[in-house]
Order: sequence, then C-alpha cells, then structure tokens
Amino acid sequence: MIPDTAARIRDHSADSANARIDDETERRVLTAAHRLQELQGRMHDLESRLRDLDGEWDVERTLMANAATLTVIGSLLTAFVDRRFVVIPAVVSSFLLQHALQGWCPPLPLFRRRGVRSAREIEEERVALKALRGDFDGLPGTPATGGHDRGRAALAAARRA
Repeated sequence: MIPDTAARIRDHSADSANARIDDETERRVLTAAHRLQELQGRMHDLESRLRDLDGEWDVERTLMANAATLTVIGSLLTAFVDRRFVVIPAVVSSFLLQHALQGWCPPLPLFRRRGVRSAREIEEERVALKALRGDFDGLPGTPATGGHDRGRAALAAARRA
C-alpha cells in the first residue's frame, strides 16, 4: 500500500527525530510570539523568519539534490574510470523509487536527524507565524491575547490545517 503523501515522512522517521523537529518548531513560534508581545507589534523578526522559511529546503528536495549529485558522479565515474561504478546510479535510483512508493529510503533517517523537515512541517510553522502576525484575526478560535498563549494556539491551529 502506498502511504499518504502528507504523513509519510513522519511515519517513517524516528520518534526522537520527529519530537526534536516539533520542539524546535514550537520554540521558534513561541519565541516569535514572545517577541511580538515585547515589541508591541514589531513585525521585522517575524517577516524575516517567513522569508527564511521560503528558502528552507524540505526533505524531498534534499533527497532529490543528493540523489542527482550521486547519480552524476556515478555516471561520470562509470564513463571515465571504471564501468563498475554504474552501481552508484543504480542504487541511488532504487532509493528514489523506494522513497516515492513507500515514503522511506536509507538516507532519510540521516536527514531527519540533521533536522531536515517535511514540506508539511515547514508549512505548519509558516501558518503559525502568519496567525501570530494577525493574518487570521477575527476568525473563530483565534485568541486575542499575546505571548505564549497566542503562540501555542497558532501552532495548534496550523497543525490542524
């Protein structure tokens, strides 16, 4: 059975890696909420973090870039050094196929331990920060209070979305 695209990275990652990534995301959102409360609405830090998120590579992009690099290197080694290097692109291609079908491949745990997040995890932080910025004010369930309460509510709403 082919797993759901949105959840397959988390489903095939160690609980400790998922927890560390979640904790780091929560820390960033709560820090942003606290800064907004302290700075009485100054948005510079929040806007800067949103720009950073636009440039953050998710685990899929990281896997593809690494696979492409290894495939090119393996192909060049096959062409110019020894034909037995053909095993490199063959193995890398099989890893990509496995990841596409199952949501897991051998390099995935390495990237997750390094904190590389899925697109959904990145988007959760983005939505939570936008909620802090006030993009969703006036919607039911959006607390008007500041600080950690607003940060936790924003993060909870982003995880439900």
